[in-house]
Amino acid sequence: MDWLSANRILIDCAKRRLIFPQVEEELLISAGQAESLLRDGAECCLLLVSLSVETERVIAEIDVVRDFVEVYPDEVPGLPPIREMEFSIDLVLGAGPVSVAPYRMAPAELVELKGQLEDLLEKQLVRPSVSPWGASVLLVKKKDGGSRLCVDYRQLNKLTIKNKYPLPRIDDLMDQLKRASVFSKIDLRSGYHQIRVKEGDIPKTAFRTRRFIEGFSKIVAPLTQLTRKEQPFI
Repeated sequence: MDWLSANRILIDCAKRRLIFPQVEEELLISAGQAESLLRDGAECCLLLVSLSVETERVIAEIDVVRDFVEVYPDEVPGLPPIREMEFSIDLVLGAGPVSVAPYRMAPAELVELKGQLEDLLEKQLVRPSVSPWGASVLLVKKKDGGSRLCVDYRQLNKLTIKNKYPLPRIDDLMDQLKRASVFSKIDLRSGYHQIRVKEGDIPKTAFRTRRFIEGFSKIVAPLTQLTRKEQPFI
């Protein structure tokens, strides 16, 4: 009762609760007093309060980005430059071209496909082709509600020589990083479009769409044979 009286605690028997009045004065104790109370079995709670407000940092404000702006474009401008390393597609012995009929799509999907193909053509990431190879394309929903253009290369994959190099194990990676203190992550925008395919293997990557896509006259105008139905692209 002495403790209840000293701290002016109100007892609500109907609701079975104790009401602690709001304390307006500051109650401060020294570190020595706190240590003594903890030794006696008192419970302690640690509250960390920060008044600083962090604003979202603009990427252009980062020093390394500001010094090399041309390396960090908002969109992929086109094909990457020719480098020493290129992506190659090696086929098993006796493999021949495989062409698959395009998948059927709803009218709304065709409109979306047309827009994405025109964008790829404008950036010269794809081009009209007469390759005997041909894979189907489909649209896959993304987390943000948009659609991702995917090419079904399963038939081509069946004919390629598989790379048997073992994938890295998570536990091995953790062992290598156990003493690391600085970590970095590289996420490339449109990463698949930043890898050049070896010139001789480009025809193997051809894909087909149901309808001819208009709007790229700079490339197509002199090529009159490209107006047929199932037009392939690579």
